[in-house]
Amino acid sequence: MRAAYLGCRETIGTDRRRTDAFEHDQMMEALSSAFAAKSDTIEAVRWDNSAVDWADYDAVLIGSCWDYQDRLEEFLGTLHAIEAQTMLSNSAALVTWNCRKTYLRALESQGVPIVPTLWIDAPASDWIGGVFEALGTDRIVVKRQIGANAEGQFLLHRGDTPPSVDATVMVQPFIESIAIEGEISFVLIDGAVSHTLVKRPASGDYRVQSSYGGMETTLDPSPADLASAKAVAAKIPGEWLYARVDMVRGRYGQLMLMELELIEPFLYPLQGDRLGDLIHAALTRRLG
Repeated sequence: MRAAYLGCRETIGTDRRRTDAFEHDQMMEALSSAFAAKSDTIEAVRWDNSAVDWADYDAVLIGSCWDYQDRLEEFLGTLHAIEAQTMLSNSAALVTWNCRKTYLRALESQGVPIVPTLWIDAPASDWIGGVFEALGTDRIVVKRQIGANAEGQFLLHRGDTPPSVDATVMVQPFIESIAIEGEISFVLIDGAVSHTLVKRPASGDYRVQSSYGGMETTLDPSPADLASAKAVAAKIPGEWLYARVDMVRGRYGQLMLMELELIEPFLYPLQGDRLGDLIHAALTRRLG
């Protein structure tokens, strides 16, 4: 098998790498070792490299494409082109469904508990009016509906002067448990949980990503928490190879879905030493 792992300019071979590009390196190390052990290969390829013949690969994995949110139409077009020539995981259709965070609203309608969310599709100068009251909180987190790595996200306290917003956004209450317990991530490969970890923000912050100083540790989840994550995964429309289910605990102890990552999630190979082998095995099964 010859496979490609899609990245972007700031994660593959450049002197202007992102501060979290080491996560790309960790994924490539885990995958390369697992593939080499089976006499197969995987190489990092920029998703926007027009010189690539995608038919040269037996399979393409969407990896560290961490600029897709600002080039969405181009990105989706490339995925469809790749899929016409070889096997793509996850599929272009699934990426299209997952790229706008309104998928959370669709999952909520199917009984998945999510963090309470207000959807603001056409922000006006007074967009914040009534938001705190509607969510019953004194702190809110505002996110882009199409976004990644908490970019363009901000935390507001009641009484703060809000910045202008020129994109469709989603507004959620700040969840206290993030600062105490952290955000729990369940990594699933081919329908089964590979490993679980908890991500905690740096002191004085609320964002759990490594770009902002977040740290992660392995976690042995309770049967109830594991069941909650599997229930979310069961609602994913269509076939998928990998998923990361990010959840936070509500005030009454229940887990709520924060994000369902199906596009280009970092899968934390240091917390899951079987990850490379599981992905290789899943691809091998699909290729028959």
